[in-house]
Amino acid sequence: MKFEARMRTISELVDDAASEFGDSTWLLFDDTTWSFANLRSTANGVAAAAADRGLGRGDLVLLVAQNTPRHVLTWLGLMDRGVLMLPVNPKSTVEELTGFMVQVQPAAVVHAGVSAVAPAVEAAGIRTQVIALDDLFASGPSDSDRSRVHVRPTDPAVLIPTSGTTGRSKLVTQTHRGYVMAAEGFPWWLGLDRRDRMISALPLFHINIQAYSLLASLVAGNSLALIERFSASGFLDATRRFGATQFNSIGSMLELLMLQPRREDDADNPLRLCYTAPSPPVHRQLEIEERFGIKVVCGYGMSETPYGLIWPRGERPFGTMGRERQHPTLGRVNEARVMVEGRQARMGEVGELELRNPAVMLGYYGMPEETAAVLVDGWLRTGDLVTKDGAGLFTFVARKKEVIRRRGENLAPGEVEEAIADHPDVVAVAVVGVPAELGEEDVKAFVVAPAGVTLDLAEVRASLVGRLSPFKVPRYLEQVDRLPLTPTGRVAKSKLARDRTAAERDFEGAPAARAGGAS
Repeated sequence: MKFEARMRTISELVDDAASEFGDSTWLLFDDTTWSFANLRSTANGVAAAAADRGLGRGDLVLLVAQNTPRHVLTWLGLMDRGVLMLPVNPKSTVEELTGFMVQVQPAAVVHAGVSAVAPAVEAAGIRTQVIALDDLFASGPSDSDRSRVHVRPTDPAVLIPTSGTTGRSKLVTQTHRGYVMAAEGFPWWLGLDRRDRMISALPLFHINIQAYSLLASLVAGNSLALIERFSASGFLDATRRFGATQFNSIGSMLELLMLQPRREDDADNPLRLCYTAPSPPVHRQLEIEERFGIKVVCGYGMSETPYGLIWPRGERPFGTMGRERQHPTLGRVNEARVMVEGRQARMGEVGELELRNPAVMLGYYGMPEETAAVLVDGWLRTGDLVTKDGAGLFTFVARKKEVIRRRGENLAPGEVEEAIADHPDVVAVAVVGVPAELGEEDVKAFVVAPAGVTLDLAEVRASLVGRLSPFKVPRYLEQVDRLPLTPTGRVAKSKLARDRTAAERDFEGAPAARAGGAS
């Protein structure tokens, strides 16, 4: 593995991988493989086709990004042309695609038979090229790089949607430098080398697969198996089929795997490492590791900067997000601090995590006010509340915007969720704030049980008394079949009902309501 003590662009990263690893296998998909050399020549061909269509430096291209090798190679080939890429969810509705198009006015839209594209272009009322994905491959690979343009490491490379779809979405503007530095760091942080084979079913429009899997595999020289979509029931079989040793988990992936019926051969797989964020509760992490025969490395990253926090190599500080990520050859490039009302927090005091490093975003595309609110003097205000201990380890407390204000006190939903998750009959939980009669908020927990199990909600709540301060114990509990998820597998708390429902239990309401079990 060759780490570069210089700033590179994504295209230069591809060049160096093709030169160093040549005909070695890089990408696997179904029964097809691509070598590192294939990657370079195919990307050249895509760049030439894009040049023929007039696409070049600074043009914005919206890619409806599906998990196929051609979509991956399109992204990397268009990087040679210096375009700014906006990869979006292929399941986006016409309204959602229309919102993106109105917001960014793309020079081109690239897709592979997505029916929502044409009506979205019409609804947006914009003039843009609509390019069929296959047309970019019509001329085939090329050994010539004449279609490449000069790109700087500090140039913008990708827009990453972080919130909103039908209005003005926050689009993180990430640079070539940010992506490459993350790719150079990831194999080092996890201890990966050419003997490893990554596997990923994460969506191609997510920075995790882009930086930590696709580009990191070019640095490490290891192969990567790409899966079209995540299936909890079939994931372990896929790792066996491809001989994969490492995968990244986001959102609820690990819990979805744990929900599958136990098999005697669960641990009989080639996997050795999983990267996930944030850290699961200690007991749950050990259960996951024992069942699947893996080691889980925990960390913290975000679209605004993939240089966040991670467990130091060789250490297992359970329950924490680790320390600042640093570069394997550039040394100390990342700083982190915890801030409370303009001052640095005391040891163990809860405050907002701020980060400063060369991989911090340029800003939110076309949103100067929103950018100024989170980028101050080079520091990124993450919006996450954390603590820092004497060993320099950071522990997640809550999202700042998710903090619930109840009875004059602030509480973190995650602390309540962790306590409820310890109940043996609870397999998933989400805690939200709901309006209280006298102002502020009350606490409501949505809980999921194994199939066919009806929870005794009173008993679940009673298990929290004495463990949590009284103001943290949920007033309302409701059993649901499943929790709504975002396209990247995180719990979509915004979709959980915030109003009263017949299925919920109110444990602090009128006696009649408590007796009847509904508010």
